[in-house]
Amino acid sequence: MLDYVLLIVGFVLLIKGADFFVDGSASVAKKLRVPTMIIGMTIVAMGTSAPECAVSIAASVKGSNTMAISNVIGSNIFNLMIVCGACALFTPLAVKVSTLKQEFPLSVLAAVLLLGMGYLGMSVNRVEGVILLVIFALFLVWMVWEAKKARDNAEVEEIETLPGWKCLVYIVGGIIAIVIGGDLVVDCASAIAAAFGLSQTLIGLTIVAFGTSLPELVTSLVAAKKGETDMALGNVIGSNIFNILLVLAVAAAVSPMAVLMDNLIDDIILIAVSILIWIFAWSKKELNRIHGVIMIVIYAAYVVYICMR
Repeated sequence: MLDYVLLIVGFVLLIKGADFFVDGSASVAKKLRVPTMIIGMTIVAMGTSAPECAVSIAASVKGSNTMAISNVIGSNIFNLMIVCGACALFTPLAVKVSTLKQEFPLSVLAAVLLLGMGYLGMSVNRVEGVILLVIFALFLVWMVWEAKKARDNAEVEEIETLPGWKCLVYIVGGIIAIVIGGDLVVDCASAIAAAFGLSQTLIGLTIVAFGTSLPELVTSLVAAKKGETDMALGNVIGSNIFNILLVLAVAAAVSPMAVLMDNLIDDIILIAVSILIWIFAWSKKELNRIHGVIMIVIYAAYVVYICMR
């Protein structure tokens, strides 16, 4: 009974935490006259990727590096297919041409780099981890430059926003609630599933993968519902870049990780679905409800595949 109660508490923390987090982040964007897409790809993406970061780095320290790779690739596929798909069902996600030409290709390139590194030596070593970290640092510099350029070009106007201290409280408090809520949901759902006799392998492939991506899902859904569609999409793209170029890079720098053939297959699937969504977005300059349905159906087929292999 306690597991069921804590499961509900976890979902409440996730939803309310995401609510405060989006409000605080959107207010910061307006105060700084920075596009919400950039805030979504930096502050929001880093905050919602905290569970993947914790799981992957902890796995690396313990020597369970294949879990680190599986967690990141699985979460990235979930982010693209379920987070974007679910948001598109609620409201069409408009996609800027600049995003299609710059940030989206970078997320695909990150997955291709991981595939190349993994295939060449069936591992990601410390040197390759450092290379990924350098690329991530360049990405952050680029984001800061883009933010500065957008701010310089923005028209100065009076916009009602939250006070600075309240923005900080909303963002930090939101992240804490999201992380704690995500942990509660994963732990309690795993315990309930185990009580019903489900295997730990199946639980890991489904509930844990879903759980570590819950922050991205809830935050993006809340952002889309509030009309911050740029932040919703930026959160997904930024999280996928963050997961490979920082989370996996740090894990590899801590301890070189072996790459399994299944990891390579999953990474190829990640690249394929990334290109598919890229094509969807280019065709209409938005992701609509039809796209959302297709993405969710593809993800369901992927879950069946990973459970059967």
